[in-house]
Amino acid sequence: MKARSRFSLLVALLALTGAAQAQDKVPLQLELPKPLFAGTPRPIQLPNLEKPRTGKRPDFMVPAGTVNLSKGKTVTSSDSLPVIGELSFLTDGDKSGTDGTYVELGPLVQWVQIDLGAPAKVAAVVAWHFHSQARVYHDVIVQVSNDKDFKTGVTTVFNNDDDNSAKQGKGTDLAYIESFEGRLFDGKGAVGRYVRLYSNGNTSDELNHYCEVEVHGTPAK
Repeated sequence: MKARSRFSLLVALLALTGAAQAQDKVPLQLELPKPLFAGTPRPIQLPNLEKPRTGKRPDFMVPAGTVNLSKGKTVTSSDSLPVIGELSFLTDGDKSGTDGTYVELGPLVQWVQIDLGAPAKVAAVVAWHFHSQARVYHDVIVQVSNDKDFKTGVTTVFNNDDDNSAKQGKGTDLAYIESFEGRLFDGKGAVGRYVRLYSNGNTSDELNHYCEVEVHGTPAK
């Protein structure tokens, strides 16, 4: 076979492989709660705040067969006695944000951790903090590990702590304003049994809140 023919065949095979991989991706389907904003949100000024997005959130593509692995799974936290609510609220499927549906943790740096029950390949993590008013939660960090103590084998998939105040390393991601859409974090295919999320108060008060966290992925092979 001539060199040019072999090259053409290789290009065709690569194109077919790329097309097959693209077909294996599907948009992540999320059930969103009703918007709770009322009136005009007060302006928020932060040096690392992302610009507001207009329109619908773009589709986020995930491998076919991706499911919500965190529904009903066990949640632990750095604050074992929440001020309001129960840690189980994070994975009960209710992300509405109304009274009685969110957990409130103490001030300063706090984390919540979901045990998926088995190692998984994480495609996306979606978190709903308190979203009935415009606010920004500080030092949002999302990590995946097979170590429940997060001392080894930790993969950080999101970090907007711009001054290392949470002591997990300085991040480069942008802060964002909460909304009913929740925040979708790219899981980047990180593999682990445990998913941990940090926060450090917010622009309205010093407390930390969660309505729901979803971990979408597939069982690790």
